Amino acid sequence: MTDIVLLEVSERIATVTLNRPDARNALSSALLRDLNRVMHEATDRDDVDVIILTGSDPAFSAGLDLKELGDNAGNLGGASPDAKPITGGQHNPFFFVDKPLIAAVNGACITGAFELALNCDFIIASEHAKFGDTHSRVGVMPGWGLTVLLPQAIGVRRAREMSFTGNFVSGQEAFELGLANHVVPHDELLPTARRLARDIIGNDQPGVRQIRRTYNEIHREDAGWDLEARDGKKWQKEMFSKDKVAERRDAIMNRGRKQ
Repeated sequence: MTDIVLLEVSERIATVTLNRPDARNALSSALLRDLNRVMHEATDRDDVDVIILTGSDPAFSAGLDLKELGDNAGNLGGASPDAKPITGGQHNPFFFVDKPLIAAVNGACITGAFELALNCDFIIASEHAKFGDTHSRVGVMPGWGLTVLLPQAIGVRRAREMSFTGNFVSGQEAFELGLANHVVPHDELLPTARRLARDIIGNDQPGVRQIRRTYNEIHREDAGWDLEARDGKKWQKEMFSKDKVAERRDAIMNRGRKQ
């Protein structure tokens, strides 16, 4: 079987790749378990200073595995309405990472995958990238901080528009909104991310990690994360319907393809 999360380490850079290309790297329970394991490994390795998270073309990730969610609402980590977070209770899926984490978004980056990217320190977008918050289309609630992190990135009014409509923004639009730090030609995505990683590595690593911890302390907004978790749990108990997800699956996927 092909590994569904890949880890490659070179030049003190760990590249973590979501690798279910035939399913557009959808976030199945198995993929999330492997992602958790690989991210822990990259974090713990002494030969890694920076981590890059990306996907196997053509997508970064289409988000929740709708087939698995509609069939049995499987254990899809913090982004699933009836699952335990993959992080052992923390809302942030990468709370244990203490090294700079760059999202290299190569294609569609949707719903739970959008949350994964938002939990990275910054985002580099390919010209093929597109970002969408489709929680309201699917009928699930954010579980990894989207309602905190997206307004931080682009402002609350733009964030509300993305969440209420489920409409996508392109890589260029993401750059103009301040969601992505850079938008680059597709074949320059990983080289650009690696160049920035090398710039980080050239600095004092204890200093980099302390500045990162300070940023996190200042901007973590615990109350917002707790409110999101509270409302997600309430929605799960009172409103979530796996049957409704199954009914909407084809329409959701077709609308996403058209955009």
